[in-house]
Formats: sequence, C-alpha cells, structure tokens
Amino acid sequence: MTAQAIDLLFDLNLTEEQRITRESLIRFSNVEVQSISRLSDEDGAVPADFYDKTAQLGLSLLSIPEEFGGAGMPRSPLSNMLSLEDLGKGDMSLALGTMTPLSFVNVLLDQGSESQQEKYLSEIADEKFKVGTIALMEPKATFEATELDTTADKTDAGYILNGEKSMVALAEDALSILVVAQCDGVISAFVVERGAEGLAIQKEEFMGLRPLGLYRVTLTNTLVSDSARVGGSDNPFDVQRVVDLGNIGLCAAAVGCCQAVLDYVVPYVNERVAFGEPISNRQSVAFMVADMATEIEAMRLMVYRAASRAEQGLGFHKEAYLAKVLVADKAMEIGTNGVQLLGGHGFTREHPVEMWYRNLRSVGILQGVAVV
Repeated sequence: MTAQAIDLLFDLNLTEEQRITRESLIRFSNVEVQSISRLSDEDGAVPADFYDKTAQLGLSLLSIPEEFGGAGMPRSPLSNMLSLEDLGKGDMSLALGTMTPLSFVNVLLDQGSESQQEKYLSEIADEKFKVGTIALMEPKATFEATELDTTADKTDAGYILNGEKSMVALAEDALSILVVAQCDGVISAFVVERGAEGLAIQKEEFMGLRPLGLYRVTLTNTLVSDSARVGGSDNPFDVQRVVDLGNIGLCAAAVGCCQAVLDYVVPYVNERVAFGEPISNRQSVAFMVADMATEIEAMRLMVYRAASRAEQGLGFHKEAYLAKVLVADKAMEIGTNGVQLLGGHGFTREHPVEMWYRNLRSVGILQGVAVV
C-alpha cells in the first residue's frame, strides 16, 4: 500500500465523549427541535426560549478555554460536524442557528490573538445564548470569498470599514460580528461590536432557512480599533480555512436533513396504496429511494473524511470542496425526489418534505455560517 493510499484512510469509530454527546443531541433534536420545526418555519422565527435551551447543551462552551469561562476541551472539528448532522436531522435552520456562536468562537480560536479571545470569547461563555457571528458573503451573483467588495482602510485611529454583507446569521442579536474585508490588498477580518457607528442591520427573506434569521449588514465609515483586526501582515487571515470549515459544517447539517427526508418517505411509500398495492412495489419508486439512501451514505462519508482530516491537522481543502460540490448537487436532488415521492401531497404543507426541500436549496449558496 502506498503512502498516498494510507493517507486516504480515516477512523470511523466514535470516542466515548462523542458517543455521549451524540446521544444527548439526538434526544434534544427529536424532542425539542422537531416539535417546533414547522411552527418556526411558518413564523420565520424560533420561539423565544429555544436558543437558551440550546445553550444548556454547552456546545459553544466546550472549546473555550477555562480562563475565559469555557470548558477547556480540545478544539474538535469532527465533534462539531457530528453535532450539526444530528441537529440538522431535526431542523436545518435551527441547527445552523444553534451553531452560529460556535462558528465565531472557532475562528477566533484558530486565528484570533489571546487578547481577542479573552475579550470576545468571555462574552459568549454564558449560561444564556450569546451570539457572535461571521459576515463573509456579499450581495452579488458571483460571490467569491477571495474577491470582496467590502473594504477596510487604515487610518491613525484604526480601520474604517465600508461595504455590504448578506446572509449573516443572527446578526440582529450578535454582540460582535466578524466582518471579512479587503485590507491592504489582502483578505482580513475585523470584529465589529454591536452599536458601532455606521453599522446597519436589516432582515433578509429567503425561500428556505426561514427561522434562521439571515441579515443584510451594511457598514458605512464604521471605525474599529487596531486591536479589532484578526490577523495582520505577519499572520494573514486565512479566509480559505473559514470557507472550508464552513462548508464541512453546512454539508453536515444538510446530510442530517437529507436523512430526515429519507426516514419520512420510506414508510410513506410502503404504506401508500395505489392500484391495490404499495407504491414502493413499483421499480421507479424503489429505485429512487435506493438512490437517495446511496447518495446520503456517499455524502456522509465525504463530509466525515474532510472533518477527520481537519481534526488531524492534515490538509482538507480538496476534501471540503468535493464534499460541498457533491452535497450541493445531491441534497437538492434528494429534496426534490422527496417531494416527488409524495405525489400531490408533496406540494402541500401538510408534510414537512417541502420545507426540507426549501432548506436544502441553500447548500449551493451559503458560506461561512457553520464553521466547525
């Protein structure tokens, strides 16, 4: 076996800690998340106390150092990915919302200075749900994370930020927003605190992920201090790492949602009788269900492998990109086929499959919302 072939292998066994966490999250997803999923989609918002319930899970606290109020556990992209899959099976929107503060925490743990970690992670480390979020995407058709219109100009007083960001999760409730911008010809990031002058936040409406709360963030001559810059000329901000880890997290939530689609349609096609027999007896239906199951397993393994390599400190850009390409394509197809298998019922709001279809359409668009 060649060295390259050995490098392709990864361990699929869970640690005892991961097993315990998954059991807890699956229970929470089945009881707390699924029960409010449809209502949250209809309202375009989650119940007031939901996120405080998620804070009791301690997901955002696990990797925050003890001296900043966290649990001081090792940073684990793999564990975070598993959490997103489990929560995503309950509801993709609520999964991404629950993990939004953790995305902010993870970027600062990876790339922030000790003083930045002390200041901003201490705010997140609370028994109540506290939000930090990432503003990466911009409102243009051909968005590229390495070609941003948002700018940061150096002045004697600090940096002046100008630009627009879109699809920023939970921005209205955020204590701090990590704004990614062009600065001195390179991509950098700046922590903008709530209430900063020139910061405007407006709700955006989309066909899917309605309860998540995605916002347009506008910066007009917004001044931040030198200490707000994450990374610098000697240690540039690694935006590609943020994109790749975000792709892993988003894909994990989508895999969970796809599993929910499959788990819903299998009993339906077995119980739905047409022309005297279950519709699952028809090859066109059976083959479609089999394809869905096969594609979900393929997506899951690709996402797991990307997360496993990130966990080990190995290069994972290719793996994360390929996972995103596959999941963006197949998740949308699985959502479409889920609706199709329900026939006319799939077009109604009586069944949750149409909601899952709308949510899964987001995979090919979103970036930077679920950094594991």
